[in-house]
Amino acid sequence: MNVEKIITEKQGTIVDVRTPEEFMGGNVAGSINIPLQEIEQQMAAIKNLKSPLVLCCASGNRSSMATLILSKQGIECYNGGSWFNVNHYQSKS
Repeated sequence: MNVEKIITEKQGTIVDVRTPEEFMGGNVAGSINIPLQEIEQQMAAIKNLKSPLVLCCASGNRSSMATLILSKQGIECYNGGSWFNVNHYQSKS
């Protein structure tokens, strides 16, 4: 699945895995904030989100880790990398 297409066609949910402080400093419109360190505690809520999930963070490292964790739980998700990239794709829609 193409991450850009998921975002531009609003097919899933954008999840920002940065800290709440980073998220408040700027984020993708309509995204939700679930910090990486809270992913496992929030699994029930995450499973109820519209999939596929596009995960983003500052550089792509934390979203990559979150993608691994969620994929192992059977959740369809993709690493969107930096939230700036995800924001750029969303601006095209």
